[in-house]
Amino acid sequence: MMVPFLDMKARTAPLREEYMQAIGEIIDSGAFSGGPFVERFENEFAAYCGTRHAIGVGSGTEALWLTLLALGIGPGDEVITVPLTFAATVEAICLAGATPVFADIDARTYTINPAALESVRTRNTKAIIPVHLFGQPADMDPILEFARKHCLRVIEDAAQAHGAEYKGRKAGLIGDAGCFSFYPGKNLGAFGEAGAVVTGNDELANQIRMLANHGQSRKNVHSLVGWNSRMDGIQAAVLRIKLRHLDRENRLRRDHALRYNRALADLPGLVLPAVVNDRSHVFHLYALRARDRRHLIATLGARQIECGLHYPAPVHLQPAYRHLGYRRGDFPVAEQSADELVSLPMFPELTPDQIAFVTAAVTESVTCSLAAGIA
Repeated sequence: MMVPFLDMKARTAPLREEYMQAIGEIIDSGAFSGGPFVERFENEFAAYCGTRHAIGVGSGTEALWLTLLALGIGPGDEVITVPLTFAATVEAICLAGATPVFADIDARTYTINPAALESVRTRNTKAIIPVHLFGQPADMDPILEFARKHCLRVIEDAAQAHGAEYKGRKAGLIGDAGCFSFYPGKNLGAFGEAGAVVTGNDELANQIRMLANHGQSRKNVHSLVGWNSRMDGIQAAVLRIKLRHLDRENRLRRDHALRYNRALADLPGLVLPAVVNDRSHVFHLYALRARDRRHLIATLGARQIECGLHYPAPVHLQPAYRHLGYRRGDFPVAEQSADELVSLPMFPELTPDQIAFVTAAVTESVTCSLAAGIA
């Protein structure tokens, strides 16, 4: 049995005819960039999240970058975030002209550790970007309390957390703004690149809309130096269809994670994803830690089971960010996690037989590692 890490064909096939009809409507209307289909998706996604504004943009990276610009964050400013994230989080800070400052993560959730914030704050700190990694919301209450105390902005990187909740509140709506990616592999994924910013702040929403449309306050009136980050009509049409199925698919992801957890619970040498009582994890990724990761990856590969590494090197150790002056050992929790994390196959269409096949391979690997005295 071959088990893919993500089966995009299986993800697309059940709704193929509906997608084709929606794309046909875009072709017939000519509304390829922005327009009514984007507006409809924005309204529906805002309603789903429970806020007034959703601004469709070109990608999740641009969602973060434009939000930073709209908040006036730039050269001379510092933004606190985590070293264990996709590089886009840090790219956006750098592209805004600000300086990324890292805080270590919580060992259970892999999200920012609120207790680490005070030690990295300076008088130049202007914002915090907590990352809801793998679909697990960060512990937002102490982050917001810290931000209020020091007059800081909070921008949620919710690129992997569509539909996740923290104490009954949707991820992305807890800080000043939430930034989403609709990259095809996401829980809510387009047929290409797309992103969105959600916020209840009217002024902020207006600024982001202008920045994303060449700084235009109205047609041919450029009130700001902006950018071209309009969402495509085709992506909006696809996302409208997929949004209707998001909650059901997130429930399936949680069911799959529960199957994995039950099957792997008693194996030594593994740390399984935490399920925190006050949060609703949507398992964009099922990422576990393995003491003998190399052997586990080899065993999975021999059984034709695809897996992923998220992320094999934390951002502060990537070549592009050496100029920030960080070294190995600065963020021990993030570094150990990056050395040990393995992401198992996770998508709504995953079958019980596939999960059983994967967990049998993981069990075999751990057993071999134990025999070798490693696990």
